[in-house]
Amino acid sequence: MSRPAEIPTGIDTPAFLADQHRYYARLRQSPGPRLVRNPQGLGYWLITRHAEARAVLLDPRFSKDPKLAEQALSAAGYGVSGADSFFLPLVNSDPPDHTRLRRLVSGAFTPRRVEELRPRVEQLTQELLDAVPDEHGAEDGGTTPVDLMTALAFPLPVLVICELLGVPHGSRSALLNWATQMLTVSGRAAGPGGGPAERTRRLHRWFASLVAAKRPRVRVDLPQDEQPDLLAALIVAHDQGRRLSDEELVGLLVLLLVAGHETTTGMIGNAVDALLRHPDQFEVLRRRPELVPSAVDELLRYEAPLARTTLRVAREDVKVADIVIPAGSVVSVALTAANRDPDVFPDPHRLDITRARGPHLAFGHGIHFCLGAPLARLQTETVLVALLSRCPQLAAADPHAPQQWLPVGDVRGLLTLPVLLRPVPPAGPIAS
Repeated sequence: MSRPAEIPTGIDTPAFLADQHRYYARLRQSPGPRLVRNPQGLGYWLITRHAEARAVLLDPRFSKDPKLAEQALSAAGYGVSGADSFFLPLVNSDPPDHTRLRRLVSGAFTPRRVEELRPRVEQLTQELLDAVPDEHGAEDGGTTPVDLMTALAFPLPVLVICELLGVPHGSRSALLNWATQMLTVSGRAAGPGGGPAERTRRLHRWFASLVAAKRPRVRVDLPQDEQPDLLAALIVAHDQGRRLSDEELVGLLVLLLVAGHETTTGMIGNAVDALLRHPDQFEVLRRRPELVPSAVDELLRYEAPLARTTLRVAREDVKVADIVIPAGSVVSVALTAANRDPDVFPDPHRLDITRARGPHLAFGHGIHFCLGAPLARLQTETVLVALLSRCPQLAAADPHAPQQWLPVGDVRGLLTLPVLLRPVPPAGPIAS
C-alpha cells in the first residue's frame, strides 16, 4: 500500500491564490489524495483527480455532520467553539436530515420555477446596466473604466435571491448591505460589522426578524407548493408540518444568501474575465450567441467559483487510489483541479467554448450537488447575452493587469473586474 505523499507547502498563500492551477497540476501528477496544511495550521487530505473526486463525493463514508467535523477539527488542534460555528443545513448535514431539508427547498429550483424567473432576471440585469453610466459618470461613450463586479456581478444575485424569497422591497437594500458585509470581507480583517462570527450572528438575527414580520401575512391554508415564494413555503413547513426547526429555517435562509450569492457572483465575474482574456473565444460568442448555454459549461469547467468543497470527515478508514485515509481525517475535494484533469478533458488549460460538454464538477456531485445550479446558470447566461447585445466591444480596462482574487482558497472569485463597456452608439436620425 502506498505511503501518503509529504505535505506540500504554500497552499492558500498569496502565491498559491495567484496561480492555483499550476499548483494543482503538480499535485495531480501523483495518484491518490495528498496531505496539505493551510496557513492557519489545519492539515487535511486533498483530492485533485477527477475520478477520485467523483468517488469521494459519492461515498457516504465521508460525512458532513457538523458534530463530526467539530470533533475532527479539535483533534487536529484546530478547535471551533460554539461562538464561531453556525449551523448551515444542507451544506452541513447527512441523510436523513439532508434528504428532508433538500426536499423542502428543491421545489424553488425546478426547471419550471427557474424559467418563470427568467423575465425578472433579464429585467434586473438590464436595470443594473442602465444604471452604470449615471453611477460611474461614463458619459464619454463607455471609455471610463467600470468595475463590473460592483456594478453587476455582485448586486444581481442578491436581487434574485430577494425575488426567490419574496423579501419585501423595503428590506432589499438591507439584504444587499448584509451581503456586502458578509461576502466582500471574506478572509480579511474585521470591518465595521465585526469579525466573521459576529457578522454571521447578526445575520441570523436579521433573518429571524424577517421571518417574524412575514409570518402573519402567509396564507397557511395554501399548501407549500402553492405559496408565492420560498420564504412563505418554508414558514408553512415550519408552522404547519413541523418539518423544520427554528434553527433550520433561519439556517436555510442564511445559506441561500451566503452560498447562493457568493458562488453566483464568482461565476459571473469569472466567466466574463475568462472571455476578456481569450478574445478569440469572445469573438466566437459574439458571432454565435446561440452558444451561450454550452459556453457557460466550459467557463464553469475552466474557472469554477467554488475551488474546493467544504470539509468532510472520514467515518472509517477509507482507501482512495491505494492510499488509506484514516478514520476521523478531514477531507476536501479540489473541484478546480478535477475540472482540469487531462485524463478527462483534453488540453484542459485551454478555454474552448465549442468543447463538447464534459462531466465537470463545478457544482459538485452526488447528494450535495448544488441545488441552485439552474438559477446560477440562468443568471450567468442572462449577463452574457446582455453584454453581447449591449456592449459588443466590451474590453478589459487593462488587459495586462493581474487578476485580483478573493484572499481565500476555497472560493474562486474576483475582487474587481475593471472593464470598458464601449456600448454601441445610438442610431442617428433616419435620413429623409
